[in-house]
Amino acid sequence: MTAPVKTLRSLLNELRLASPSGSIKDSLAAKYIVAQFQKYRTTDQTLCKAKEEMHFLGQTYLCYLQSQRNYQRIRKEYSGRGERTVEDTAKMVGFKLPHDPK
Repeated sequence: MTAPVKTLRSLLNELRLASPSGSIKDSLAAKYIVAQFQKYRTTDQTLCKAKEEMHFLGQTYLCYLQSQRNYQRIRKEYSGRGERTVEDTAKMVGFKLPHDPK
């Protein structure tokens, strides 16, 4: 599988993950992206002037979508929920509190 095809599939997957319904069947963004990849593909009869530029642009959008998804996940995990216990704070940063044997 060529690099532009992998990029296209990854872009469509990220759009699917970002979609509230989980489907991109009627998505205008997905249709636009596929149309742009088809418009700038390289064939035997014609050479695309911006072949590498389209692939680079696709990778840039893919990075943006992945970063947005990771940002939302991290924000949800670490957003302020009021006061935390010392034990919860220690777990968040990867520490364990010593146990007092009674």
